[in-house]
Amino acid sequence: MTSALALALTACGNGSGNDTSGAQPSASTSSASASATANGSATAENAGATKDAGSSTGGGTGTGSDGTGTSRCHTAGLGFSFGSGDGKVSSSDDQQQLPVVLKNKTSAACTIQGFPGVDLNSSGGSWSLARSSATPEKVTLAAGDSATFTITFLPWTQDSGTEFKATSVVVTPPNETTSTTLAWPGGSVLLQDGATHPGTYTGPVGSRR
Repeated sequence: MTSALALALTACGNGSGNDTSGAQPSASTSSASASATANGSATAENAGATKDAGSSTGGGTGTGSDGTGTSRCHTAGLGFSFGSGDGKVSSSDDQQQLPVVLKNKTSAACTIQGFPGVDLNSSGGSWSLARSSATPEKVTLAAGDSATFTITFLPWTQDSGTEFKATSVVVTPPNETTSTTLAWPGGSVLLQDGATHPGTYTGPVGSRR
């Protein structure tokens, strides 16, 4: 089962990713370790997820105006933070959820649609997360409005597999090439960058709030 995780993040962009489940990832460039199932750590929640080769540019659905005169949200005009939660990560091998909030800091409305590029960094390298199979929706953000996306991840536990000691997360909004880096608030993650159905992935930018 999944447990909520809290934090604040700011970004809106096209990041790299990999695809994973029915409501999970698709697009990543790293190659890596065994699948969650091979590690005995796969969960029913990530069943059906698939991995896609990708770039560190967010996966969006077009550029410029949205056809109604409203321009696309750009990284420079967004604030990034982690959403509210219990502020801690379970010590179990259950998948954790980390909401990331993208806030329109400009005085004009903008639209955003697609998957952000999300890369976890450690002292030893970078891991581009897969994308879920969820369908992105177009969200229009008035000045001061926010939208969120969720990073689902599988914590590393002793004997669960290869440990990825994440230190920061790089977020690139859909259709953008400029990123924002935030300190990773969770602990070590089970490395599955070569898995077909990874338990760690990112969802699309979702509802406005």
